[in-house]
Amino acid sequence: MQVYRFRYFLERGEVLAYGSHPGGGGILANLKRQPWSYALVPFFLATELLSLVRLLRGQRFDLIHAHWLIPQGLMAVLAARISRSEVPLVCTSHGADLFALRGAVWERLKKHVLASSSGITVVSRTMRERLISMSDKHDKIRVIPMGVDLERQFVPLAGRRRSKSLLFVGRMVEKKGLRYLIEAMPMVVDKHPEARLVIAGSGPEEAPMRRLVRALSLEEHVEFVGALENREIPALYQASELVVFPSVVAKDGDQEGFGLVLVEALGCECAVIATDLPAIRDIVVDGETGLIVPEKDPVALAQKITYLLDNPRVLSSLAKDGRIFVLKRYDWRNITAQYETFFLELMEMGEH
Repeated sequence: MQVYRFRYFLERGEVLAYGSHPGGGGILANLKRQPWSYALVPFFLATELLSLVRLLRGQRFDLIHAHWLIPQGLMAVLAARISRSEVPLVCTSHGADLFALRGAVWERLKKHVLASSSGITVVSRTMRERLISMSDKHDKIRVIPMGVDLERQFVPLAGRRRSKSLLFVGRMVEKKGLRYLIEAMPMVVDKHPEARLVIAGSGPEEAPMRRLVRALSLEEHVEFVGALENREIPALYQASELVVFPSVVAKDGDQEGFGLVLVEALGCECAVIATDLPAIRDIVVDGETGLIVPEKDPVALAQKITYLLDNPRVLSSLAKDGRIFVLKRYDWRNITAQYETFFLELMEMGEH
């Protein structure tokens, strides 16, 4: 596998995407955090397009797989036309591009990418329903979620869990709903003084969340461990009894496309509590693989957390059933096979 990277600005100024700066998030989150970076968008798009055109003109490819309808899908469509390439194009939408980019212009661009794609994949059923309303290629839209290594990496380890241990994993942006979990913690601590919440991640809302913890006098019960390497994450799950996923629909309409953290947590045999969002329903069956609560409701969240801490047998049962559920559906071997079948089907169609 060869990786080609493109520069779109001076290295210190490349702050649009993940990992470009401390507390970074995706492109939309970073644009909100520092509006001046909108000036970088034309450079990003132009150099990405140029890099794709050079690759398509210089090498032979059997298929293009673009992640996100915009910008990558749009750039792939334009690059194929400029280079006069007939290579089949698969576009995958992960959620933010579908839900957060609103307005007539964005809708037209998304529909154009969909119409120009040979195949489309989405990571949840609710996203497929949204795309069906935008595209007439119903037979070419497949639900293929993100995969997780549930055989070797995200596995339960006996004797590692701390009692009354809660965990949040995710970027600190509005749609993750961390504020509501922190607001629920005083009610949890009132019933379970030994309860402790670990927060793993970073992002533009980290400073406000730290201030909220201090304002609620939760310093002894909430720990921020920052953004961790992927290899460090399984140990966090394996040491936690309960993982909370308090996601919400953000003001701009952005929401989770797929709850990968939930799959990782269930793979490590943690109990989970998540908010009632469409994409989450693919993973959490209320009362069977986890518990569901209304979004933006700290009281309901605290009640569910307290219920599971009060009932360790229920907590353990949900965790075990949850692992069985995700192992059958989301292990990488299963996901890889689905993509392989879809890619081969599209490449064979392109040859005729």
